[in-house]
Amino acid sequence: MSDMDSSSSASHTEEEEESGGEEDEEMKIKDREGPAPSLSSLSSTVRAVIRIKQKYQALKKRRQEMALVLGGHGGLAGAPSRTSPKIFTFDATTASSHSSLSSRKKRKRKRRVLYPNRRRRRGPKGEHSPAEYCLYLLSAIVFLQVYNAIENLDDHVLRYDLEGLEKTLRREVFGQQGAVEGLLSHLKDYLSTYVHNKPLVLSLHGPVGVGKSHLGRLLAGHFRSVVGESLVLQYYVLHRCPQEAHAPQCARDLRALISAMVERAEEEEKIPLLVFDEAEHMHQDLLDALHGLVASKQPNQFLNAVYVFLSNLGHRDITKHVLHNVSAATASSRRRGDPLAELTPALRGSLAKRHALWTQADILPLGLLEKSHVMQCFLEEMTREGFYPDRPHVETLAGEVEYYPAAGGWEYSVTGCKQVVAKVNLL
Repeated sequence: MSDMDSSSSASHTEEEEESGGEEDEEMKIKDREGPAPSLSSLSSTVRAVIRIKQKYQALKKRRQEMALVLGGHGGLAGAPSRTSPKIFTFDATTASSHSSLSSRKKRKRKRRVLYPNRRRRRGPKGEHSPAEYCLYLLSAIVFLQVYNAIENLDDHVLRYDLEGLEKTLRREVFGQQGAVEGLLSHLKDYLSTYVHNKPLVLSLHGPVGVGKSHLGRLLAGHFRSVVGESLVLQYYVLHRCPQEAHAPQCARDLRALISAMVERAEEEEKIPLLVFDEAEHMHQDLLDALHGLVASKQPNQFLNAVYVFLSNLGHRDITKHVLHNVSAATASSRRRGDPLAELTPALRGSLAKRHALWTQADILPLGLLEKSHVMQCFLEEMTREGFYPDRPHVETLAGEVEYYPAAGGWEYSVTGCKQVVAKVNLL
């Protein structure tokens, strides 16, 4: 019994020594690590976690030191080699595996096809700049200015009543559709504005009796009704200046007369009309004076005027062209437009040789009149004189007029409607 008691007491003493040694080691480790943090302000759960963590770290360090000691002495013979327990740490391998998994997930997500949503998404509303309202205001001002300019052009054209002039010319001028359309086109373009860089110069040429003087009288009468008597000049050369010796004085008088007209027109903001009939009889001094007036190097008041010259210059070229090119196709083209348009360049060249005045003019040739046109002239004159327009009687009177030899089934009058008034007066 004494032996058992001694052995048990020895074992108790050994256990106490071992536990005391362990406690001493733990105290040493705590002293190395430093004083424990104060846990008075922490909750009980947090303090328990911290205590467990400290114990775990102390046990870990003790085992590592014991392993180093045993490894240094070579260890006991036949004893199994002790290994430290595997501890979970965030190694590079786990990080790389985690990154590879995340990259795979991203790749899989990128492979998915995304379809646009059917709903319309509106972008963020930006702030309006003050310059935007200025741009709107400027656009409105420009629009009003352009609209006002267009309205002023229409008002200026309406002042001259070109629609009424067109109706009059188409009703009373026969067989000259191309020349009438060209005349109206030039007048519309020129009269649409008041400020110009040169005057409008028109030169109408044709054989005897085709309606040149009649056309000049209609133009003068129409402009007298819209701009006044004082702004229209109808100048007959054989009546105003028949002798060549008086040509210098006639030129000075004509220049003074035109200067007074354009100054008056400038004050009234109107465009005057000057018609010169029988221009083939104009002397050199008159042509020189007119050429100086229509030149572009003149005061502004001389640039706002319409000059119309009526003559039979080039009538041989016109007659030859009409008789040699007459056909059914030519007749149909004549009804559609001006059949003498191709003759204009040659006619301009021959007129420029006569005087430089015609280089400033727009040439409008008038063609020969057919028998049907002569009959219309008789009907118009008989109606004006109060005679009953009997169709057989009109055909008889038209048959008494001289015609060129029939070509292509068309008969052209030699004298046009020149003898119509004389024959009607004999009735």
